[in-house]
Amino acid sequence: MLIPLAGIDATFDSEIVDKGELPALLLLVSFGATFGITRFITHSIRAERFSWLGNIEAGDTHIHHLVWGICLLLVSGLLAVAVQPPLSVTAVVFGIGAALTLDEFALWLHLDDVYWSEQGRQSIDAVIVFAIVSGFMVLGVYPISFDDSGPGLAGAIGLAISLATGWAFVIVCFLKGKLILGVLGLYVPPIAMVTAFRLARPHSWWARKRYDAGKLERSRERFKGEDKITKPDVTEAALK
Repeated sequence: MLIPLAGIDATFDSEIVDKGELPALLLLVSFGATFGITRFITHSIRAERFSWLGNIEAGDTHIHHLVWGICLLLVSGLLAVAVQPPLSVTAVVFGIGAALTLDEFALWLHLDDVYWSEQGRQSIDAVIVFAIVSGFMVLGVYPISFDDSGPGLAGAIGLAISLATGWAFVIVCFLKGKLILGVLGLYVPPIAMVTAFRLARPHSWWARKRYDAGKLERSRERFKGEDKITKPDVTEAALK
């Protein structure tokens, strides 16, 4: 067992630590762990699973965990500028704050408490997008890399054309309501190319502006399963 563990440790050092990707990894881990814990707590409170768990309130005001997330994001920025601790410390604080904030992305998008509503799923989309971007950061992969350009003006023009083409497909994905696949397409262009030619979601800009009644009905039929949302069973007291 010692040899494989030693090999894993050596690989971790060479691929993560030596390449300077440890802060990105710590950010991703702290973000994922915080989001998982937060969702467990919110579902438990709503379902009254544990009597000792409850919402944080100041008088009649419910303090959303979004508030704590914003505070931690501010703290991470202040630490980075004023104190300049090890980057790993800032990454962990930022990851925790980002998870608490994005878990209520739908709330600050709609300026309404839609956590348990249909719009609340936008928070999940935001979390997945952040996780995808952070995950590729750990791998040292970014949507735009000028290292891929060839020498001289011809190389720069070729890179510009390649990026413009790839981003065009990505934008079509976004307009068709395929946010997550569009973000993945930033890193793996064939995903965006294929998705751009698929049927748009019925509530997307593309479907509303470009589909006739027949094609819109096809879209609704194709994505009708997404209209369902599962909520934990709650008692009347939990809704008050």
